[in-house]
Amino acid sequence: RTFKKGKIELANFGDNTIDRGILEPGWSWEKCVKPIAKTSSCQAPHTQYIVSGRIKVVMDDGTEEECGPGDAAVIPPGHNAWVAGNEPVVAIDFTGLREYAKS
Repeated sequence: RTFKKGKIELANFGDNTIDRGILEPGWSWEKCVKPIAKTSSCQAPHTQYIVSGRIKVVMDDGTEEECGPGDAAVIPPGHNAWVAGNEPVVAIDFTGLREYAKS
């Protein structure tokens, strides 16, 4: 599934869906996925492993976190995120992507 400055490659295992996301520099949820999702912030829960690149996440309550290669993160619904830096983010996500960025 593709969207502005990114794509996710989905693998379905029965009721489980995992993905590899590739997000280009300049990608942000607000600019690239919000127009598809039509919500004020990302409402997908993420359980991620970051393979490469860096991603910044800001929760609706203002809590911030930045993740990079080798980091694992659990990100609940209610956040914005963007690529931090000039390297694409490659992440494996184990939750929340079955309907993500789906037109």
